[in-house]
Amino acid sequence: MLSERVYAHIRAAIMRGDHAPGAPLKPQDLAQEQGVSLAVVREALVRVVGDGLADRLPNRGFAVPALSHRRWQEIAEARRTIEPMVLRLSVERGDVGWEADVRAAHHRLARTPAFVPEEGEYYSEAWSEAHRVFHRTLLAGCGNPVLLETFDRLWAASELARRWSAYHGPGREHLAEHRRLEEAALARDADAAAEELTRHLTLTADALTRAEAPRTGQRPKTGR
Repeated sequence: MLSERVYAHIRAAIMRGDHAPGAPLKPQDLAQEQGVSLAVVREALVRVVGDGLADRLPNRGFAVPALSHRRWQEIAEARRTIEPMVLRLSVERGDVGWEADVRAAHHRLARTPAFVPEEGEYYSEAWSEAHRVFHRTLLAGCGNPVLLETFDRLWAASELARRWSAYHGPGREHLAEHRRLEEAALARDADAAAEELTRHLTLTADALTRAEAPRTGQRPKTGR
């Protein structure tokens, strides 16, 4: 239970922007802050590394991933290769229950604020979860659990980059992008849905490509 609590705390702090890109995650400091042992903190940090939200550095401990274009572009390339294909299957195979789920997930996403004052200047936890559910629901009609597990892994690995992109792409029209995705999927237009998803994923990757890496230990400046 202690490890679970510390894991949740570290993960939330990284997603909230309390630790800047490239900043070290010092087990000693985290253990003192949380009032737990180093073993508990290290166990939690290993889980955070598994989520793709931290790096384990040889002989140097743990750190938040740097704002590396190559890292995020590789993840984005994988998503652009796999997810549109899975969406095509979903459009072809999804039943009326899938259609209802997509509509409900989009409604939840559209009604959830992307930013709330008490959570700082990154995407809110509620919006991030609604966003994940919408994208996963779009693909769930494929009926292939192995493909959905692949989506889950890629999503977790790209979550931090997506949060950072809020700074670097503040003018994006998320509501319009997601509405077009919903409409194309429910119209059973596999080509249009795949094209919209590819465009959607590319915009996030492009926002990070244009970004200038913040210095270690500093939070990115908001452009919102």
